[in-house]
Amino acid sequence: MTQQDISKLETMTEAEERRFVTAFTSALASDKGDEAKRHLAAGRPIYYSDDQYREGIVKEHPDGRRQLVTFANDREVLIRDL
Repeated sequence: MTQQDISKLETMTEAEERRFVTAFTSALASDKGDEAKRHLAAGRPIYYSDDQYREGIVKEHPDGRRQLVTFANDREVLIRDL
């Protein structure tokens, strides 16, 4: 997915915002997970949503372990191992 600059989103005109949303939606649709794979290969976990686990966010570790987590007061809280 190409990098999308959201730093000026609040000051964009309606036309600029529409172009941004179109580009962002297109980038999401064509994402093959390359950035997530790079993070895992570098030894960092990734986080993603999964409709099967609506009560939290999936945290996937480089070794393949997965956990269901949430965040409270800017801290990660383990719900359970998956």
